[in-house]
Amino acid sequence: MLIIKNLHATVDGKEILKGINLELKPGEVHAIMGPNGSGKSTLASVISGNEDYIITKGEILFDDNDLSELDAEERAHLGVFLSFQYPVEIPGVTVTNFIKTAINSSRKATGKEDLPAAEMLKKIREKAKLLDINSKFLSRSLNEGFSGGEKKRNEIFQMAMLEPKLSILDETDSGLDIDALKIVANGVNKLRDKENGFLVITHYQRLLEYIIPDYVHVLFEGKIVKSGSKELANKLEEKGYDWIKKEIV
Repeated sequence: MLIIKNLHATVDGKEILKGINLELKPGEVHAIMGPNGSGKSTLASVISGNEDYIITKGEILFDDNDLSELDAEERAHLGVFLSFQYPVEIPGVTVTNFIKTAINSSRKATGKEDLPAAEMLKKIREKAKLLDINSKFLSRSLNEGFSGGEKKRNEIFQMAMLEPKLSILDETDSGLDIDALKIVANGVNKLRDKENGFLVITHYQRLLEYIIPDYVHVLFEGKIVKSGSKELANKLEEKGYDWIKKEIV
């Protein structure tokens, strides 16, 4: 599904990613961990197509498509979804209207007609029920006045409706209390299947108590320096990142 080969990338002329290699297959959940400044969010931005980041070497293949040749919108239409660390507020646009526009825009990009209103409503109800979302929530303006947990619930709802092949969660657990954390984890666990994949970028091990990854990768100074199972995350929690620094020196 996702193959990253020797990826180097810069922002504002500074090299951040210095040779990333990663392969994520359908049905897998990969966690990316690492200290501040290691390149975690840069990796998410580069995969999703943020134009501020420049690929200087290497390639990103997604379902045999070279993503470096596509803009962010084209990548989204292929099935790449990014959950933002700090979602923006859009006053006057309801959660429901936003997701209707997003779905029909994606369908138009692939030559399909708008989803009929009855089918859209049925899908909204099904996904809302799956994620324990009530109708009042769906009629609120997008992220306006939302708590941290509500913003994350909204993003998980968008993910459920759009049904992306690859979902990137960029430090989505940042600043969340335990209840909000469970909202994110429960949503991911309900949506993961054999056809899609998740790249979970996190600072801490606690999210991985609820979303069990197939692989954990440690990113340090722009490179993946260690990979393993969930036990690697537990070890990082116990020993911190200084342990990794000592191992690679």
